Amino acid sequence: MELFGLESNPVPDGAVVGSILASDGVRLRYAHWRPAPGSSPRGTICLFQGRAEAIEKYFEVIGELRRRGFAVAALDWRGQGGSERRLANPMKGHVDSFAEYDRDLDAFMEQVVLPDCPPPHFALAHSTGSLVCLRAAHEGRARFARAVLLSPLFGLAPTRPSPEWGHRVAAFLTAFGLGEIGVPEAKAPPMAKLKFEGNLLTGDERRFERNRALFVRFPGIGVGPPTFSWLYAAGRAMQEANDPEYGLNLRIPMLIIAASMDKVVSLKAIESVSAGLRTGSQVVIPGARHEILMERDSIRAQFWAAFDAFIPGSEN
Repeated sequence: MELFGLESNPVPDGAVVGSILASDGVRLRYAHWRPAPGSSPRGTICLFQGRAEAIEKYFEVIGELRRRGFAVAALDWRGQGGSERRLANPMKGHVDSFAEYDRDLDAFMEQVVLPDCPPPHFALAHSTGSLVCLRAAHEGRARFARAVLLSPLFGLAPTRPSPEWGHRVAAFLTAFGLGEIGVPEAKAPPMAKLKFEGNLLTGDERRFERNRALFVRFPGIGVGPPTFSWLYAAGRAMQEANDPEYGLNLRIPMLIIAASMDKVVSLKAIESVSAGLRTGSQVVIPGARHEILMERDSIRAQFWAAFDAFIPGSEN
């Protein structure tokens, strides 16, 4: 296992990279780092990415966390990055159930974080990763002191046709054994094929082009549209999270950060789930698109201010 860097996106020094097996035998890539030399150790940030991302996309963030005194541990979910792909077409993002992501998180915590990374352990998750972390907290499997969830996938943003229509189509195809069919690429183009103009991810052209160049140069860590099975699985997981009583079981303090201009996930769903959390609070960053950590410096500064105030012992 290895990490891939560009001149504009070098691999942070001191990386420990390897693979682990989830309970169902799927091989997953992980990496972890110690805090930057000279910093005061403050525990470990467990970094959980969104759908179709890879560890490499977060090198800048990893450096910022290490300079704050944190060790960092990162995981590629199954079907993306350097982790195992289940389908013959490796560009299809596929799971049959979000329980598969639950297995990934559990294996990562048990085989990497708990034995090798200094406590206390905190979660920093984006989009799909946020939903997986919420599930772990709800089921009592999460071992985090606190969690920061960015642009969480609690619902899909309004589209035409509607997300509800898409869920019904996904359910129908999955029920008839056609769940491995991919969603049309026009609905979810891979990063390597996106253009900055009109993109829904970030308003920062430099970071956008850096990330796009990464997936162009190393296509093996990229992934394309999800399958209808993935879409159906995500729909079921989102429905569970939107149950009015879902958040009552949560005991882990959570900070949920939403982007005011997000057109990927539903701000209404984020507000609804956040309001039901017993130990959660929500912040909305004005002017931000879906990928807050990949945004302009002025927007990222607002994120880091919220992060530093919420995570104990964190300072710039």
